[in-house]
Amino acid sequence: MHRRNFLLVSGLGSASPALPRQAAVSQQPAPALQPLNRFPRIVQEYFVRRVREAEDRNLAAQKNLRTRRDAEAYVRSVREKILACFGPFPEKTPLNARVVRTVERDVYNIENVLFESRPGFLVSANLYVPKGRRSRCPGVVGTCGHTDNGKAGETYQSFAQGLARLGYVVLLFDPIGQGERLQYVDRNWKPRRGTGTAEHLYAGNQQFLAGEFFGAWRAWDGIRALDYLLTRPEVDPRQVGVTGNSGGGTMTTWLCGLDERWSMAAPSCFVTTFRRNLENELPADTEQCPPRALALGLDHADFLAAMAPKPVILLGQERDFFDARGFEEAYQRLKRLYELLGAADRLDRYLGAGEHGYSRENREAMYRFFHRVTGAGDVRQEPALTIEKDETLWCTPHGQVAELGSKPIYAFTREKSEALAKRRGATGAAALVRAVETVLRLPARSGTPEYRILRPRRNRRYPLAYATAYAVETEAGVFALVYRLSKGQHLARPPRTTAPAILYVSDLSADAELRDEPLIPELLNGQPEATFYACDVRGIGESRPNTCDEDSFFHAYGSDYFYAIHSIMLDAPYLGMKTHDVLRVLDWLAGFGHSSIHLAGRGRGATPAAFAALLSAAATRVTLKGALDSYASMAEAEAYSLPLSSMAPGVLSHFDLPDIYRELARKNLRRIPSG
Repeated sequence: MHRRNFLLVSGLGSASPALPRQAAVSQQPAPALQPLNRFPRIVQEYFVRRVREAEDRNLAAQKNLRTRRDAEAYVRSVREKILACFGPFPEKTPLNARVVRTVERDVYNIENVLFESRPGFLVSANLYVPKGRRSRCPGVVGTCGHTDNGKAGETYQSFAQGLARLGYVVLLFDPIGQGERLQYVDRNWKPRRGTGTAEHLYAGNQQFLAGEFFGAWRAWDGIRALDYLLTRPEVDPRQVGVTGNSGGGTMTTWLCGLDERWSMAAPSCFVTTFRRNLENELPADTEQCPPRALALGLDHADFLAAMAPKPVILLGQERDFFDARGFEEAYQRLKRLYELLGAADRLDRYLGAGEHGYSRENREAMYRFFHRVTGAGDVRQEPALTIEKDETLWCTPHGQVAELGSKPIYAFTREKSEALAKRRGATGAAALVRAVETVLRLPARSGTPEYRILRPRRNRRYPLAYATAYAVETEAGVFALVYRLSKGQHLARPPRTTAPAILYVSDLSADAELRDEPLIPELLNGQPEATFYACDVRGIGESRPNTCDEDSFFHAYGSDYFYAIHSIMLDAPYLGMKTHDVLRVLDWLAGFGHSSIHLAGRGRGATPAAFAALLSAAATRVTLKGALDSYASMAEAEAYSLPLSSMAPGVLSHFDLPDIYRELARKNLRRIPSG
């Protein structure tokens, strides 16, 4: 890392914190200032480095495979790791399945089916059953991608009809948040929070607080769909496959690693590598990012490797946003494994020339592969199809299971949070510190961080005349941006002093908040003898990412979510990284002699400030503005506004924020409402 020090002087606000900002002499209003952001790529490059390291470890393990026994051991190991990401699953309960309507067509019937994947949690599905078959047929579970109408989507009807006409019994079910399974509906059964990925992110982010993973809920629906398919007398239990496209390709891939009953699989337009998705700045749905997957050394191909040596065909598209390079890399990794297992002929691939989608050519490649596996012969082309109206495929009177009283997913999350609260009980100070360090996965700290002194940025209209900005290196290649305010010009390192200090942790931008946030002059006036510092932790203000899309930070699929979800796959929560940044800045200030630091945080900065105050002896006083009351209140609410980057996965199994605030009372905690 390049470590030359550079200077920054900024300022020209009022000379005293006790005075309000003076109006300019000119009658023209001062031009608006854009918040400073000199390090917009550090978060992206940090995660790229971490994910590449994880991929390198995975590739090294695969390279060491030499024999069939090695390959078999590898398959067992990835199965165990996959269960660690998704499990434990709940106990299987009665499906309570019922056929509510049968639609007769020329060579197959469509049965509209309802079953419960969990007690009270309805799944709407269509079962395509070939007519006139005298023996049992191969079965296929079809998993849908992110179409608003779920199983009624043209892509999914197409392969279900095609397979049915070719002699397969196909069960196609609605994903959570799609088709007839919206979880947030109004009185007229219309969506209140969007459909598809909008619901997935909203329900899934909240679930992390209670230690749940939305992808596991989706996968469990698929496992129970297979359970139902195997109850049907028309189905040969020795020949059951799974296929799906896009988000359905995701579920197909995950299900290969989660259930050993599959005899064949065909994931379409999903399989690539985690690294390619990250480097291409491609956000993925909550369900597509298994917790701890990267930390455990898993990649997309490993979920299919868990099924080896059973038959698998990878389907993709050359011009897909899921990178075809990753598709090829995944195939080559699997190819070597299948060769070691003596089953090279059971692995295949087909890369279409088009864009994202289960094209006719790709479907035909799937038909040919499944026919070869089942011994049904050859398929030259897809049979003629007739796309049904959505209403024909409904299992409910008005197209939503909510009208039948299906329990919404957020009600399960609320119940889990309430149960965890009863189990937790009181937590002592020492145990609470250990719990925070465990939940946030905080790394060890030692010494005083390296730092840079940045080049001048003048006329920022801060409450003191001058400001020096420092880039404090909290870990390799990552910086917290720290501003030191002063009445006189100061171009160098912070002076050594035993005077008290104030450290303000910003909500969105220390640079902007030094001009606009009322708490800052209040802190300055309240402790005029203290040296004032303000900081941005990673991903905020001076390192707010400019990735994923133009100004995407607040988007549901934007940069803030993008790194938060990758941090969960790395088993290193983003909130823990931000807390580590605050702790390292406290270490840095203590290195200059500040032994008494008033730590203040606002909004998004309040929670890492609270955790850092608990863990650092240097923080002797605490002020939090707009701090979240509790994680339980977020987990138990139908509507919430907390971003994933401010959540600690699994936190409610260990503690809640009131436990932190109780301990911080010893440090004169003051909480201020937002506003």
